[in-house]
Amino acid sequence: MASTTRTEQALRLIQQMGVVRPRDLASHGITPEHLRRLCQRGLLEQPGRGLYRAADAEVTAHHSLATVAKRVPGGVICLLSALRFHEFTTQSPPDVWMGIRSGARVPSLGNRLVRFVRYSADSLAAGCVTHQLEGVPVRITNPAKTVADCFKYRNKIGLDVALEALRECRRLRLGTPSEIGRYARLNRVFNVMRPYLEALA
Repeated sequence: MASTTRTEQALRLIQQMGVVRPRDLASHGITPEHLRRLCQRGLLEQPGRGLYRAADAEVTAHHSLATVAKRVPGGVICLLSALRFHEFTTQSPPDVWMGIRSGARVPSLGNRLVRFVRYSADSLAAGCVTHQLEGVPVRITNPAKTVADCFKYRNKIGLDVALEALRECRRLRLGTPSEIGRYARLNRVFNVMRPYLEALA
């Protein structure tokens, strides 16, 4: 009976939390071994190393963002992944792009496709909005900050991608020139962006 109760408790918590790590449930007395047994019974699935979700959980288009955010809670979804989330790019990157603080250790995520870029503490915190994706809080740069970031990292993603992001952001009215300009100054790319911003004003 105790085992059944523990199983019901584990499943209820995982349904509420979406994607969990064993340490998320340790305070409830649920052990990694219990989670492994629930996987063997087909009640749970492992979307990644050290991660668990209910077998009948709905998997959304943002599943990869949720699983990476769970593994790297201090990171921020950015660049191409943020563009895709905000739906103003034709790019469909297989990798998840995540910003981490300068000097932070790059997390080891096994074979998961994650591209890490580094930000200053101020830039990492600026323009971040937390979204609930599959029950997981995921920090994602807002549209205006995403555009400024694309220009900052244009050597990594391409100037054509940055220009497309700027055009679509303005066309969809997801960010004003002043908002984009504020983040561009923070990223020290305002002089690079100024002629493009003026052309779209």
